[in-house]
Amino acid sequence: MRTTLREVIFLAWVVGVRFKSAGKIYYFDSAEFELQVGDAVIVETVRGVEYGEVAISKRDVSEDQLVLPLKKVTRKANEEDKKVYRQNKQKEAEALEICREKVRTHNLPMRLIDVEYTFDMGKIIFYFTAESRVDFRELVKDLAAIFKTRIELRQIGVRDEAKMLGGIGTCGRILCCNNFLGEFEPVSIRMAKEQRLSLNPTKISGICGRLMCCLKYESEMYDSKRPEGGKNGKNGTRIEGLDSGADS
Repeated sequence: MRTTLREVIFLAWVVGVRFKSAGKIYYFDSAEFELQVGDAVIVETVRGVEYGEVAISKRDVSEDQLVLPLKKVTRKANEEDKKVYRQNKQKEAEALEICREKVRTHNLPMRLIDVEYTFDMGKIIFYFTAESRVDFRELVKDLAAIFKTRIELRQIGVRDEAKMLGGIGTCGRILCCNNFLGEFEPVSIRMAKEQRLSLNPTKISGICGRLMCCLKYESEMYDSKRPEGGKNGKNGTRIEGLDSGADS
């Protein structure tokens, strides 16, 4: 007689934490704390100690849905933590100006976009864009001598640049990536074709020059309405929304 072994699934109490207003959500073990959405917390990350805000309230999640090992919430942020966070934000603005001056001094072909301090001041991360690879070793030495901490320069793409800087889209609203999108999802020209949109690049591209993220929003609905085999069903009937409508 065969014995069936039942897989035991362990559950972890977690909260979702964001480190930026429209940033990616990361899960942390919150079993020791009662936290609500909007609470400020101190957590340990791969970058060091960070200050974040609870974006998803406490819930139990199976471990197969988490990235392990799961790090814990260190504590709920107190008034002193909030004061340090505000001070770090002020220092970031100063650090950005200092770095820009050093970039000009070294005549480097790069554009600084943003800067972040880790909460514990253990590292400063500078984000920049450039047309090609940049040799910034001397720049890093200068910055390390000034700030007396670890320095990281991270090259980003045009979509990340738009997300960090923000702006107004062609729809007249704040950019989705800067307002609420935590992560970028793949967008293809097929989505524009299915929605019968104009394929003029100026009409379906965002200010970053890439296809607009909002093309993805209705893509699943169009996919669900499409029968196997194309636009028409087996009897040749038209699927409303796929075959009708003028180009925008």
